[in-house]
Amino acid sequence: MAGALDGVLAQIADWIEDNLLLDTVRITLPANGAPVLNEETGQLEHPDGTVLYEGQGAVLSSSALGELPGIPDATQAWPGATKSRYRMLTPLDAPLAPKDAIVTVTAVRNPANTALIGRSWICNDPSRVSTMEAVRVTVLDQNRIPGEGA
Repeated sequence: MAGALDGVLAQIADWIEDNLLLDTVRITLPANGAPVLNEETGQLEHPDGTVLYEGQGAVLSSSALGELPGIPDATQAWPGATKSRYRMLTPLDAPLAPKDAIVTVTAVRNPANTALIGRSWICNDPSRVSTMEAVRVTVLDQNRIPGEGA
């Protein structure tokens, strides 16, 4: 029985990779160094981190999943600011993303989704694992975009 289930899960995983994981995501472990002033932009920039994975993936907003309601952001002084919840899907052979890793989308299949490029998300927890999987799921929170408010 377990062999049949493993075969079905492998077929589902193949279908997901071929039909849903069509964009390219990067998982980076942040560097430990202090930020450095970029004199051209006037912004503090953190040193480059270690790339743990770059390959097939998808980033889905919580509204696309029909769950994960907005959670009040305790770090904001005004009501109504919420964390922007997302999920990243990657193939099962992708490494587990550790807590606090940074996720970016580096390429999109659909030109209408180019707004994803340049945004970043932080991994709330390590990637989820279970006894029956067809895709790796990681819960994300979008990093705030400077100048865009809440």
